[in-house]
Amino acid sequence: MFETTDHVTLRKADERGHADHGWLKSRHSFSFAEYFDPEHVQFGALRVINEDRIAPGTGFGTHGHRDMEIISYVLEGELAHKDSMGNGSVIRPGDVQRMSAGRGVFHSEFNNSKSAPAHFLQIWITPNRLGIEPGYEEHHFAAADKRGRLCLIASEDGRAGSVRIHQDASLYAGLFDGSETAEHVLPAGRRAYLHVARGSVEVNGQALDAGDALLFESAETVRIRAGKEAEVLLFDLA
Repeated sequence: MFETTDHVTLRKADERGHADHGWLKSRHSFSFAEYFDPEHVQFGALRVINEDRIAPGTGFGTHGHRDMEIISYVLEGELAHKDSMGNGSVIRPGDVQRMSAGRGVFHSEFNNSKSAPAHFLQIWITPNRLGIEPGYEEHHFAAADKRGRLCLIASEDGRAGSVRIHQDASLYAGLFDGSETAEHVLPAGRRAYLHVARGSVEVNGQALDAGDALLFESAETVRIRAGKEAEVLLFDLA
């Protein structure tokens, strides 16, 4: 069940959708493919957070997207990407990849290793304009950039070295352990979605484990503390 206090909603990891295709094991924070939950279709412009684990040497064959900002965030292993724009790369932990599908793009994603699984988050954000020219960008953020702080990794204006997305949204990533703390102030008219990618952490007094999320519906100060090998993503949304 959901727990709500003062416009903050807790969603536990095991409440997410689940798919097991053998080569792919996925947890869906929002309605996706065969999983549909009318209470969790999207949160503002945030449409998808899929936690995917891909078996060695397997992956997603060539398929199409349009009118979506797609961000890949690798937690473990290596993810090989090729697309119809001519891009081809292998992304690893610390890398953030953004593909603007725009008026249409085809791509494939495969585990680049023949022996180790790949564990990553695929994030979709709806754009503020349809039919744009497809685009691609990637950037590496060292662990030191995220240690004990919220590091901006994606934004509308590409500030501070973040990848640029076509939406009024900012995505932060942080690593927290022991006494490390951070705060993020949400102005009036903003909302936030905090996702724990791994480890455990306390946010605004709420203990969270890997896969858990907190949804902030109004102006609030997001306070992060008491992490245990925690990796956290925070979406600041209009």
